[in-house]
Amino acid sequence: MKASAFSYARASSVVDALELLARHGDQAKILSGGQSLMPALNLRLSAPELLVDIGAIDELRGISVANGVLRIGALTRHVDVLRSAEIAKHAPLLTEAIAHVAHPAIRNKGTFGGSLAHADPASELPACVLALDAVILVRSKDSERRIQAADFFTGIYETLLAPDELLVAVEIPVAKPNAVHFFHEYARRKGDYAIVGLAASGILDGDVLTDLRLGYFAVGDKPMLATAAEHLTGRPVTASMLADAQAALDAELDPQEDQQASAGMRRYLARQLMARCVSVLLERPDLETKALA
Repeated sequence: MKASAFSYARASSVVDALELLARHGDQAKILSGGQSLMPALNLRLSAPELLVDIGAIDELRGISVANGVLRIGALTRHVDVLRSAEIAKHAPLLTEAIAHVAHPAIRNKGTFGGSLAHADPASELPACVLALDAVILVRSKDSERRIQAADFFTGIYETLLAPDELLVAVEIPVAKPNAVHFFHEYARRKGDYAIVGLAASGILDGDVLTDLRLGYFAVGDKPMLATAAEHLTGRPVTASMLADAQAALDAELDPQEDQQASAGMRRYLARQLMARCVSVLLERPDLETKALA
């Protein structure tokens, strides 16, 4: 199958792209890396009248650090995130997670902002920006908005982006000296869509997690920031606390059943990921062992 007919415009600047979006509204679609959009077009899951190519807009690329904030331009490619020394230093969760995004050919073309705007609930990066408490910057012709990542994703392939808005950058607080992180996903093969995954960041004070953000993916219609993490902070974690947190997580989850896994399997794997995460962050293998018993 091939894409339905559409017009094409190559934007020369952010202003140019926003003018086109303002003029054409929801009849236009942004093309960045194209690794998700082009298959959707060919399958006719998306049929815009106009494709706005932003690939030549250099001002949307790049990684910088200033005033305690790591800024990633929307057109920064996955491979550039993977290789960035700044990201490895200030947001190492991204370095670890992005190595799991599809395959090298996809990472060479796919973009950071494109992955977030696409909002696939099984994607790694949306869960990562939840865990890192990121802010997503979007612009329209007349205004700019700063949206907390926790509010940005609204459903399957759905976000708060309006038809006339463009995602321009993501801002992430730089990691504190006592910051810790965890990433793991279950997939049938490396590079396949995740069955269940967890991206987590926290603050460790001795043997106590004073903060913990658990960003799950592939467990529902959007990435989920688990409030069950509250059961694991503020005091040394015990097996009983972990069991309570897993029970609270189970109550939060509403996983879908598909050809990869049943809802019950996803619930089980999500609980085990929580146990593995806490065990790794605290260097307490006994916690994961007891959770599996």
